[in-house]
Amino acid sequence: MLLRIVSILFPLFAITAVGFLVGRRAKPDLSQANKLNMDVFVPALVFGALANKSFHIMQFLPLLGATTVAVVGSGLVGWGVARMIGVAPRTFVPPMMFNNCGNLGLPLAVLAFGEEALAPAVVMFMVSNLIHFTFGAWYLDHHARLASVWRVPSVLATLAGLAVGIAGIEVWQPAMLAIKMLGDISIPLMLFALGVRISESRISAIRLGMTGAVARPAIGMALSVVLIWLVPLPERERALLLVFGALPPAVLNYMFAERYHQEPEKVASMVLIGNVLAVAFLPLALAMAL
Repeated sequence: MLLRIVSILFPLFAITAVGFLVGRRAKPDLSQANKLNMDVFVPALVFGALANKSFHIMQFLPLLGATTVAVVGSGLVGWGVARMIGVAPRTFVPPMMFNNCGNLGLPLAVLAFGEEALAPAVVMFMVSNLIHFTFGAWYLDHHARLASVWRVPSVLATLAGLAVGIAGIEVWQPAMLAIKMLGDISIPLMLFALGVRISESRISAIRLGMTGAVARPAIGMALSVVLIWLVPLPERERALLLVFGALPPAVLNYMFAERYHQEPEKVASMVLIGNVLAVAFLPLALAMAL
């Protein structure tokens, strides 16, 4: 079991470590690469998974509901923790709600549970993304223009993929192959960019960073265990929900905090330390899930 967990996690942390080392030595500017990833490669990955003829959204409705409860529930518990430790809820709550289900979650799902796990993992990513770009933006700034969420490429790809899947339209196979090849670029690039981002980050609030880094997977895993008990899910989806709960805060939290001037240094500390501590929490979640 230990060897299997190590073999699953090693590619993730190895690529992230390469990104960290390259970031330290060469300090590459990945702004354009990250933009291409978010605007082209990730949408291709999402569309390819949802428009696949074997994908049926109705079979994932229980998982969709459980993921929504997990995200919202993590925010509610995070709000209580923030009040208890005297931290601004707008600083603490988003990193508790929105985890790294893109950079780490998607590749981890495929490596741990096979290609068949990509579709349900994309469903969870879709739920988290939609809530982040709507409620998450509004929570940080009540004047945020939520209409712009429909211009986010990954959201558009989600809607297009769902429409094609629900309508039963079979996309020409060479076109689907091209889309899949574009989508395959996204996962290693996300991991590499995560390593570079970590190498650029600075820890300014170690105590809060540690608190958030531990609270995020602890809250997420506890909620996942309860949801697994309450919601009838297939075995693979139960395992995915447990791993989803253990994921660290998303890097996107730092970007949002910076955009809306909500103590970005503190958020960066939670994101950085949380992704480092994933080395401890993800093996625990996999040991429980496998």
